[in-house]
Amino acid sequence: MNQLGFPILSLITYLPLVGAFLVATLGGDGEKSACMARRIALVFSLIVLALGVFLWTQFNPAIAGYQFVEVMPWLSGISVEYRMGVDGISLFLILLTLALTPIAILASHGIKTSARSFFAAMLLLETMTVGMFAATEFVLFYVFFEAVLLPMYLIIGVWGGEKRVYAAVKFFVFTLAGSLFMLLAVVWVWRNLGTTNMAVIAHANIPPSAQTWLFLAFLAAFGVKAAVWPLHTWLPDAYGEAPVPGTIMLAAVLSKMGAYGFLRFAIPMLPNASAMFEPLMFVLGVVAVIYISYVALAQTDMKRMIAYSSVAHMGVIIIGLFTFTVEGIEGALFQMLSHGIVIAGLFICGGVLTARGQSLTLRNLGGLARNMPVFAAALMLFTLANMGLPGTSGFIGEILVIVGALKVNFWVSLLGGAGMVLGVTYSLVLVRAVLFEKYARPDLTGLKDLTGREYAMLLPLAVLVMWLGVYPSSFTHAFDAPIAALVQAHTAALNPHTAIAMVTAQ
Repeated sequence: MNQLGFPILSLITYLPLVGAFLVATLGGDGEKSACMARRIALVFSLIVLALGVFLWTQFNPAIAGYQFVEVMPWLSGISVEYRMGVDGISLFLILLTLALTPIAILASHGIKTSARSFFAAMLLLETMTVGMFAATEFVLFYVFFEAVLLPMYLIIGVWGGEKRVYAAVKFFVFTLAGSLFMLLAVVWVWRNLGTTNMAVIAHANIPPSAQTWLFLAFLAAFGVKAAVWPLHTWLPDAYGEAPVPGTIMLAAVLSKMGAYGFLRFAIPMLPNASAMFEPLMFVLGVVAVIYISYVALAQTDMKRMIAYSSVAHMGVIIIGLFTFTVEGIEGALFQMLSHGIVIAGLFICGGVLTARGQSLTLRNLGGLARNMPVFAAALMLFTLANMGLPGTSGFIGEILVIVGALKVNFWVSLLGGAGMVLGVTYSLVLVRAVLFEKYARPDLTGLKDLTGREYAMLLPLAVLVMWLGVYPSSFTHAFDAPIAALVQAHTAALNPHTAIAMVTAQ
């Protein structure tokens, strides 16, 4: 049911396409044209952000199911409809996308070559990402999930670093290959269940043998996108070579698409298979947390260290999802939000140094806290949140995951929690090398602190980090109901006697 009476989700999803069209039709390729394209992209991204905030204010957190539902005929020949909706699980992922897009556009100040095409690609990326989170139809979800590849491939391959073509092709091949397995799953669901409505297939009675193969297909698709170890090898190259705006969207938003897929499909739709593969997913998560943290510690480049820390945090998210507990899944979802904000802030801090012509090699930096105190404070805040310091957003998600894992397996909780200690290690190495060691070069003493545009990028993220850390219930209350319903349905599917007892009690 759409309580607003107009298709707000479609409006939020497709309005950036209007901006992309206007940007693409601008004349000229000079600096004036680039400036105008940036302004148009920023205006449209802020408009849809305002619509997203309005959506949040109208959202009813007491309802576990989809709200603002839109249904229209689409592929009538194969009984596939156009369905959009939002619940507490997808709401904040949509808001995360809407909030980070204007920040990424502000971070694109250095884009001069083919600027019109770049900003059109950024707006197209926003449309595809929001559409994926808002889709409640499996085929529509798959279309958006795949369509994200094109603008991201162009952003990396055209405006990236020296090895941009290699990184873009690797990203494209990995994600496309994984997604092909999901296409097979879509076809199987359509042929055997007769529907691709996500609300229906989430409660479908799929044979356990078929669940096994479907889970493996989802693992291939969502595991690559979420950079689950060992399917993460595309990530350091893509993060390292992408321009700062592309890195922000790739690390903060697109990596959440895989975790969202596990939460939306694998767990509710395949309860037997997800329970059977729970030990495997725990192993993959723990290896990512511990091994990748050591890999991050060994990095000599600031951007690659942050990239590997992202893989480690995705390991924490995977552990939380497959605890099948309210605490674990809420912690994973909260960590998805926190990680998106924190990792964006860290990459922007790296972009601040790049904009001043500095190498991000750690041995070439040092002592920047002296003449860049505001930059130092921002980097310190995001680093502390990245290591999970109490009072910041990073702590809430990690502690909830640890509590959820403790209910299932003590060793998983212990080893997963070790990531917090290892996170402190590489985070302190980063801060010491960039801010507090002696100047590696005399010219570092002349670097200027943050500009007004950089304040506009970092200040909102800093506020969100503290807001989520101090008042987490303002966010968690929105996904309490759907996650509680998800856990209850998963438990009932595995234990029919429990389901009968629940119904009797009610």
